[in-house]
Amino acid sequence: MSKKNYPWPIKRGYPLPLGVTVLNEGINFALFARNASQVTLVIDVDQADIDEKDRYEIVLSADEHRTGDIWHTLLETSHCDITYGYRIAGDDDIPGSVFYPERILIDPYCHALSARKWGDSSQYGIEPSCRIITHDFDWNNDKPLKTPLAETVIYELHVRGFTQANGSTPEISGTYNGIIKKIPYLKELGISAVELMPVTEFDENDNIFTDPVSGQKLKNFWGYNPVSFFALKSGYACNPQDHINEFKTMVRDLHRAGIEVILDMVYNHTGEGDYQGNTSSFRGIDNSIYYLLDPEEKEYLNFSGCGNTLNCNHPVVRSLIRDSLRYWVMEMHIDGFRFDLASILGRDQEGNVLPNPPMIEIIAEDPVLRDTKIIAEAWDAAGLYQVGSFSTDARWGEWNGRFRDDIRAFQAGHSGMITRLATRLAGSSDLYQASCRSPLSSINFITSHDGFTLYDLVSYNQKHNQSNGENNKDGENNNISWNSGYEGTPATGKIEQLRKKRIKSMMTILMLSQGVPMITAGDEFGRTQLGNNNAWCQDNPISWINWQLLHDNYDLLRFFRLCAQLRQNHPVFRREDFFHPVNPTGGETAEEIRWQYLIPGQVDWSRECHGLGVLLYGARKDHSRDDDFFIMLNGDRARMLHFTPPQVPHNRNNRKWHLLIDTAAESPGDIQRDSDPLDNGTRPISVAPLGIKVLQSRSA
Repeated sequence: MSKKNYPWPIKRGYPLPLGVTVLNEGINFALFARNASQVTLVIDVDQADIDEKDRYEIVLSADEHRTGDIWHTLLETSHCDITYGYRIAGDDDIPGSVFYPERILIDPYCHALSARKWGDSSQYGIEPSCRIITHDFDWNNDKPLKTPLAETVIYELHVRGFTQANGSTPEISGTYNGIIKKIPYLKELGISAVELMPVTEFDENDNIFTDPVSGQKLKNFWGYNPVSFFALKSGYACNPQDHINEFKTMVRDLHRAGIEVILDMVYNHTGEGDYQGNTSSFRGIDNSIYYLLDPEEKEYLNFSGCGNTLNCNHPVVRSLIRDSLRYWVMEMHIDGFRFDLASILGRDQEGNVLPNPPMIEIIAEDPVLRDTKIIAEAWDAAGLYQVGSFSTDARWGEWNGRFRDDIRAFQAGHSGMITRLATRLAGSSDLYQASCRSPLSSINFITSHDGFTLYDLVSYNQKHNQSNGENNKDGENNNISWNSGYEGTPATGKIEQLRKKRIKSMMTILMLSQGVPMITAGDEFGRTQLGNNNAWCQDNPISWINWQLLHDNYDLLRFFRLCAQLRQNHPVFRREDFFHPVNPTGGETAEEIRWQYLIPGQVDWSRECHGLGVLLYGARKDHSRDDDFFIMLNGDRARMLHFTPPQVPHNRNNRKWHLLIDTAAESPGDIQRDSDPLDNGTRPISVAPLGIKVLQSRSA
């Protein structure tokens, strides 16, 4: 190989680490490509003071530049202002291989791609897109917060959607800096962690659908189509050229405010789609290694619903996933991860479900990740549903889809929900106790980015996704919603009053249930998507947070903040273990929870019952004392229920019941910390249809 045409001397280099490594002797490039017969490193070199690049294509020799399955070379230079990619050729007769030597592919281990503003055209697969960066950021002694799960409240948000509308100045709208400006709001809200929807690079322009009214092409707004697992989305930065420092500043400032950062990671598929999709990296490097393929036809096994499925339990792919997670923890100071369609992590190379998936164990046992929160969306698009059985390792939390569905059904007035409601309030022991896990394995949520907002859940019976360009065929049909008597918004004052009551009731259940609560950004003040339950393609006010609602629905915001404070102030709502059965012999196990229907000592678990009373004892195993609480829940759409509260347990210090929460009352009477004591507890308390009342014991 002649080197005289290249600006720098070229050496053999080193096979590890993969990706680019800047050394004293130069820049090392290393790429896994098992089935390649030829690898060409394509480099664009910026010329000083002029807007041009010199391109060099360095054909690597298998004899000199290959060690095992890894191709590598070293450029003897300290000049990092280059952009690179790879052309890869091979034998298409190798089963499952598809090579496109005309494409310039992304290095899977690249830490940054060519900077571009949101909406600008990408050049993935067309031009060299990989950049060489250094991580020279002053973290000011930042370190992981390690917030205990029992003290965690998660707030799911989309970087652009959270800051794009009228809550931010134009200069920082839709950016990481925009989130920094919202930190005081987040801190006052009472959440302990933000869960960011995907922030690895994706092509927001890869959507094939158009708006049926305007005819304009829609965006891939959510970003669940990664082209890289390392590279940060530059389009979410005020200055895309400096996006990594902007992101790190955001993380550092969130940590200073006591707020952790959890990333939503998509390891189940990539943005390359099926064979008609854009080949930008993995397919052209080694299709049969990176993806699950049908053994006979070599078509993609599509367990993700997005055209392809990542081959997560191939050793090479397992290493890629582990290394990218380590990168986000070590270099970007991330506190945790939520794994999209995580059940795919448990499929073998033929798509079968593994009994003990190596990938799931590796994530849980990796020493670098040991302090990070790991949360599974424990299902996939092919019908595999593993909520409660995703892993027996207590390290794994799970999005509890059973909690979501059962609370929705109860608050829509469905029959047969009381036993399920009780189980969810108590931490979902049916899902986690048999495997020696705890209520903290349950990430409780009623809404997420995927589906109706909380306001839409009480305002729409049907999805309204016409603007997505798929004739309303996309999105979930089974929303377990009820529109409160009128479809859509605006509605009459009486309907809106019922909707707010139901929202506050669901907030109460969420925040007072055992487990880890998660809310979706904007639900705390009644955000709507106008009935769209699959707004993945809506880069417009449908998906942008309308901050005017913060003022219009301040009563909801106040209610949520006080619920979050209540949860934080009272350990009785934040147990680390399940409630223990009472010891009939009067041993050390004291009563911790008691159920009733309308009268103390009487329960009704029948299908026709729509009410439940829950007494939480404030006495604790360590002999400390929390307040006692009595929660009265009415799931009937029309009938008022009248509960007789029990006596205050172990009535030391002459404690009395005080009305704390009444979700049917107008603000500020819906949640009050200074109410007068009730009488001796024998008089029935009326709870409105679909309402909740909570009593708190306080000393006289």
